[in-house]
Amino acid sequence: MNVLVIGNGGREHTILLALKKSKRIKKLYCMKGNAGTAEIAENVDVDYMNIQAVKNYVSEHPEIDYIVVTPDDPLAIGLVDELEAMGKRCFGPSKRAAEIESSKAFAKNLMKKYGIPTAESEVFDSYDKALEYVRRKGAPIVLKADGLALGKGVLVCENLKQAEEGLKEIMLDKAFGAAGNKIVIEEYLKGLKYAPGEEVSVLAFTDGKTIVPMITSCDHKRAEDKDKGLNTGGMGTFSPCPFWTEQLEKEVYEKIMLPTLNAMNAEGRTFKGCLYFGLMRTDSGMKVVEYNSRFGDPETQVVLPMLKTDLLDIFEAVTDERLSDIKIEWESGACVCVVLASGGYPLGYLKGKEITIGEIKDAQIIHAGTALKDGKLVTNGGRVLGVVAKGATVEDARKKAYKAVENISWENMHYRKDIGIKYREG
Repeated sequence: MNVLVIGNGGREHTILLALKKSKRIKKLYCMKGNAGTAEIAENVDVDYMNIQAVKNYVSEHPEIDYIVVTPDDPLAIGLVDELEAMGKRCFGPSKRAAEIESSKAFAKNLMKKYGIPTAESEVFDSYDKALEYVRRKGAPIVLKADGLALGKGVLVCENLKQAEEGLKEIMLDKAFGAAGNKIVIEEYLKGLKYAPGEEVSVLAFTDGKTIVPMITSCDHKRAEDKDKGLNTGGMGTFSPCPFWTEQLEKEVYEKIMLPTLNAMNAEGRTFKGCLYFGLMRTDSGMKVVEYNSRFGDPETQVVLPMLKTDLLDIFEAVTDERLSDIKIEWESGACVCVVLASGGYPLGYLKGKEITIGEIKDAQIIHAGTALKDGKLVTNGGRVLGVVAKGATVEDARKKAYKAVENISWENMHYRKDIGIKYREG
């Protein structure tokens, strides 16, 4: 089969590497891709947010058998719907199903309506009413821009001054554009008593009838060590989550995953694709922090390298609504991804810096914001590379990943030094 993957980041490079293992793959394409995807796929220079341009390309290339749409933005504008209307087989949710991520207000209302455990919240489209609510509730409190904001539209405000400034930033200054026209204001989840909030990401394959969780992972969102600095799209991940147990898995499956699947079906928004559950362990049980309508980035970079089952087989089973027929198997052990970013990310940063990569052992380099310029590998984004390593334990994988990081450099390269030790005992 010839398969087109839509997207240009580390997640897409990881998906392509997993698909490349399939004996059923004839040729891979990536729209738009990066310098890493170019090594294993044909990069297609088409703007995937221009639906007509994508449709034109697909029409002109009838040899493409299957299309995987992974970024949130094209899912939110209904790219899968448009491609399926052309008779193309796709992996990814419809526009109406993708709203579980593209509108935080929709997601919160869904959870309230169907009793899915989450933080208490209210939704506002009026700045004055939102400000009045924040002042009444006090801090700590969490502000979330309703729409898509590259993973940066969530502000955890530790005091009232921060909350008032954050509200102005989102709703009046439009720091996240139209995503801030509406805002979700949430209670601050404290996590377990005497412990910081413990979060876990669980991605799941679902065909709308069956839902199959993947192995767990933990994300490091803040830009600096010890969870300091601004929120980012993710500075690194590790798998598996150390506090995850069979009991927690059962609780999440029965109280969160199945009810979410059933709720979306009841709303006429059947979800087919990868559904991401961002969860927190609290004194009153596991709660949903957020949903994503696609593979997480950089969670995918530590989950898919551990997959033993043919990814194309899984994708097609989701499309054909026969996921229950597939046995999905995983490697034992652990995986760590350290994200290497441009200095200044997630705010302003320079592109076009030449990247030097020396000898890499026991690790895989995942390209995100990279490009080739005059035959040289250069930076082309905020998150530039992911260094992924597997090991018997998280500590073992960490050592291999950071050893490889020592052999990579460019001007103002920035990365966290504590990926994988966030929840380590002691």
